Amino acid sequence: MTRKSKLILVGSDKPKLRQAAVRDWSKAKARAFLGALAETCNVSEACRASGVPMTVAYRRRKADAAFRAGWLEAIGVAYQRLELVLLDRAFNGTEKVVKRRDGSEERMLEYSNQLGLTLLKMHRDSAVEASTELPASDVDEIRERIIKKLERLKKRHGEEHAVNT
Repeated sequence: MTRKSKLILVGSDKPKLRQAAVRDWSKAKARAFLGALAETCNVSEACRASGVPMTVAYRRRKADAAFRAGWLEAIGVAYQRLELVLLDRAFNGTEKVVKRRDGSEERMLEYSNQLGLTLLKMHRDSAVEASTELPASDVDEIRERIIKKLERLKKRHGEEHAVNT
């Protein structure tokens, strides 16, 4: 069996290229792992979903610079999703079922003051910054960053859709 010659970027003290080994992950397995990590922000779940032992995932993150970058991006995506969920809970509350002594139930929305205060602390600086007008050059730079990020998300969504179909 012949193996295609492929070079992989290895992260260590000095980044270098090495020949791909037979035991290296396929692109599909890496996409499955990183996709699950972006969905769950949970390494254990990403390992289960992709069928990879956790020690192997961490070893690959240490040794493979491109995979490490994908890991960081996946965590960033998951963090943003989590933040949106928490913001939704803070603004819209969560449903709570209250049981009365007579056995009847009442549903009500509960708002977590602790969650709201934590989010306020986290975003205080951003809110102050947002209330000041930005120079046009900053707005253009921010617009470009957002467009690039949306393009990356669109590309990832297209890749995930292609894998799932």
